[in-house]
Amino acid sequence: MRMKGDRPYSDAEKAARRIMEHARAFEPIQDGRIYIEKINRPMIDDDQATPAEYWAGLQYAIGQGWLEYHESGTFVRMKQAGKDLFA
Repeated sequence: MRMKGDRPYSDAEKAARRIMEHARAFEPIQDGRIYIEKINRPMIDDDQATPAEYWAGLQYAIGQGWLEYHESGTFVRMKQAGKDLFA
């Protein structure tokens, strides 16, 4: 029997940092909005993260004050603390 190795985004902080990289790559639109699909599609499809890993990373980023999640669930905004990650 072969055991799978650790998944790269099983750590919420690693997933959150990757989400922030995707958010940074997108040019924000009106009022600094970043459409949620611009970060979840590459995270799940390209990076092969599971939806649970993506959600845990997003919650971590919000909790750290890196992102602001709109109540509609359609977009996020990068906060100053998130911008400072790339300074």
